[in-house]
Amino acid sequence: MANGIGLPPHDTAKLDDETFWQAVARRDARFDGQFYYAVKTTGIYCRPSCPAKRPRQAHVSFHVSPEAAERAGYRPCKRCKPAGPGPHLDSTARIEKACRLIEGAESTIALAALAQAVGLSPHHFHRQFKATLGITPKAYAAALRNGRVRAALSRGVSVTDALYEAGFSSSGRFYSAAPGALGMAPRSFRDGGASEEIAYGIATCSLGHVLIARSAKGVCAIILGDRPEELLQDVRMLFPRAALQEGDERFRATASAVVALVDAPAMHCQLPLDIRGTAFQRRVWEALRKIPPGKTASYAEIAATIGAPAAVRAVAGACAANRLAVAIPCHRVVRRDGSLSGYRWGIDRKRTLLDKEKA
Repeated sequence: MANGIGLPPHDTAKLDDETFWQAVARRDARFDGQFYYAVKTTGIYCRPSCPAKRPRQAHVSFHVSPEAAERAGYRPCKRCKPAGPGPHLDSTARIEKACRLIEGAESTIALAALAQAVGLSPHHFHRQFKATLGITPKAYAAALRNGRVRAALSRGVSVTDALYEAGFSSSGRFYSAAPGALGMAPRSFRDGGASEEIAYGIATCSLGHVLIARSAKGVCAIILGDRPEELLQDVRMLFPRAALQEGDERFRATASAVVALVDAPAMHCQLPLDIRGTAFQRRVWEALRKIPPGKTASYAEIAATIGAPAAVRAVAGACAANRLAVAIPCHRVVRRDGSLSGYRWGIDRKRTLLDKEKA
């Protein structure tokens, strides 16, 4: 079957009908080419994204291909033309081309130039790009530049060389963006956070112990564990050259809010977060934060959501790299068959968090 921006190719018989129905209810174009639905009362089959009036679920059946639907006696819809290639495939190719252009450019490419390169108007291209990847072309380019800066500074490159190597057109533009991108001043990042101050505390919670660390920007680590001494080692490894200090009275409110979040993970996280990661990791983590409490998603579904259906292993790696337990809910990601997979803080904690949310 065609593999546009939907799920990676797989045996659709292993997915449940409820997953298919939810895709139909949302008119989710990402599933186009992965399956087709037929309506018993009309004798017509369609793509999941078909704009026709939504049928009743009881009247719908699902098929793995147009041929399978037609063998069952259904005829193709004249609106969505499910037997054809589908407009979203061409759309995906355009967005992929734009991403390659952004990644290969030495400096920022204007929106109009990108749109022209893929044969779209600037307005339509901007809307299509954001609908596909969840971020704007400008944000995608900025995330790439920030990732290059982090990589260069981690190699010990000078700040000046790092900013030009990453594609910033001026030092002023770089320094204005650096605190948000790096979580600290560029020179501090290069030096391993040597001048950064991190307040931390360890508290008991329903899952054992939790370490909370906060920078000037927000909570930068929530780590679960069994023994306080191990958690203390963890925070030292995360911020090896930062000035670590135990949280004072003002820190207690942050610690209490984190404990409440761990004990009741269905709560919405209201805390300011200092999220540090690559452009890809940030896209994955943002997708995780959109999974509703009590619900789960597979690694393949997250990969499809961020517009990278082949990057299932990379999605799993981003989940493993998450250092903000519960606030970035990587516990809501499961295997394709719904079973629990690895969790940085233990499968038992993952199961407990999901049980709490479902309750």
